[in-house]
Amino acid sequence: MYSQVEHPAGGYKKLFETVEELSSPITAHITGRIPVWLKGSLLRCGPGLFEVGSEPFYHLFDGQALLHKFDFKEGHVTYYRRFVRTDAYVRAMTEKRIVITEFGTYAYPDPCKNIFSRFFSYFKGVEITDNALVNVYPVGEDFYVCTETNFITRINPENLETIKKVDVSKYISVNGVTAHPHIENDGTVYNIGNCFGKNFSLAYNIVRIPPLKADKQDPITKCEVVVQFPCSDRFKPSYVHSFGLTPNYIVFVETPVKINLLKFLSSWSLWGANYMDCFESNESMGVWMHVADKKIGKYLNIKYRTSPFNLFHHINTYEDNGFLVVDLCTWKGYEFVYNYLYLANLRENWDEVKKNAQKAPQPEVRRYVLPLNIEKADTGKNLITLPNTTATAILRTDETIWLEPEVIFSGPRQAFEFPQINYTKYSGKPYTYAYGLGLNHFVPDRLCKMNVKTKETWVWQETDAYPSEPIFVSQPDALEEDDGIILSIVISPGSGPKPAYLLILSAKDMSEVARAEVDINIPVTFHGMFKRS
Repeated sequence: MYSQVEHPAGGYKKLFETVEELSSPITAHITGRIPVWLKGSLLRCGPGLFEVGSEPFYHLFDGQALLHKFDFKEGHVTYYRRFVRTDAYVRAMTEKRIVITEFGTYAYPDPCKNIFSRFFSYFKGVEITDNALVNVYPVGEDFYVCTETNFITRINPENLETIKKVDVSKYISVNGVTAHPHIENDGTVYNIGNCFGKNFSLAYNIVRIPPLKADKQDPITKCEVVVQFPCSDRFKPSYVHSFGLTPNYIVFVETPVKINLLKFLSSWSLWGANYMDCFESNESMGVWMHVADKKIGKYLNIKYRTSPFNLFHHINTYEDNGFLVVDLCTWKGYEFVYNYLYLANLRENWDEVKKNAQKAPQPEVRRYVLPLNIEKADTGKNLITLPNTTATAILRTDETIWLEPEVIFSGPRQAFEFPQINYTKYSGKPYTYAYGLGLNHFVPDRLCKMNVKTKETWVWQETDAYPSEPIFVSQPDALEEDDGIILSIVISPGSGPKPAYLLILSAKDMSEVARAEVDINIPVTFHGMFKRS
């Protein structure tokens, strides 16, 4: 699971280079054999435009959204990409400057406006970005690309055209939703976002979008709040990137990375701020975990507490004999990991990249076990009676439950991140395998498979090759959890004739099955999905 390679050539810098979109799909050159049963499209999102004219974007999450598609048909593979026609992109193209403030880049007011119209535009408040560079997911029969604001963008998965921008906050009381909804097998979508709760306090709403019904009405218009989680600080919601879901419970991990809403709501344009400027760390709260009953939409007032970490990705969550098992990709400490993801840092030479990562929070894959029945519990005793875990939960005199994790994987500056599982069959259920992207000092340089029970690992890695999040695709007649393949987009700028390829691995042992090479560079992608045809 540790990286076996160094990156003195700095090939990873190609992940952060602007590319052009394609006017039509290009054919990929195949080595190996594409499984005959593999039919459909791999859809992925990421930034593709890292500057507008002479104005650069500064943060990894600022570049304009590029939607990628690898199509699999009868053993042939094509690659296609288009920029998402968000307001942020269209207005930048029209005005030839950055118009909408992004995550880490402030958009200066229009230099052509006179002082009066600039003065009045200060009172419009912040124009929230719709730059959908993070993920793509289905709602009913439609597909949406998203970031983490209230705007999601409907796209056509066939020709990658942009259909329309949708404001989720028009249908439901949330200020934004995450890019990591849970999607159940009947098509129900769950997500979480912060909101204004009772008496102006901040809270978090779990929202549910029902599956498509016979009336064919857009399910988003039928969105509803399932349950509300309280906030540890009434003015400062925590940054939330994903959450856990089982058949009967919802798990929300509240971390010490806070959004200062007063900063957020104050006129940014007066002091040239962006989203990153509104984050701060609460150095004393640690982490609070919250659980709700999903079926009846009731918050369980059990106060789970543990020491501080950042959290972006839940791996999986399941119920086990009165306990909830919560597997997470954590980063230790309360300092915000995104502080280390400015493009200037990521584009540094290898020695500098390594130096920066020394100071950053350290990654660790952890399993927390949350006891659900604590009525007759003794203080000071470990409440976890599951046989196969070293995780503990101790009831304290102040009625909080202190959690200590079982460490599933830990390596200095070696992260197992962007986790994926056999989601359709094992999400919210007991499972054995997780697949992840290995980050070596934040540089993605390997693909990993992990047995979460035995901690056994498998790795795919090649010199000067930079993969993306591994997507698991199950074999049609699969019997076992890992019967299937892994898909990942890899760039290999230094070696060989082709700068990028789609890699297909056997999910059993992470050995190569095939690759489909293209003649053009592909920048970094974050998340995506496989759409079966």
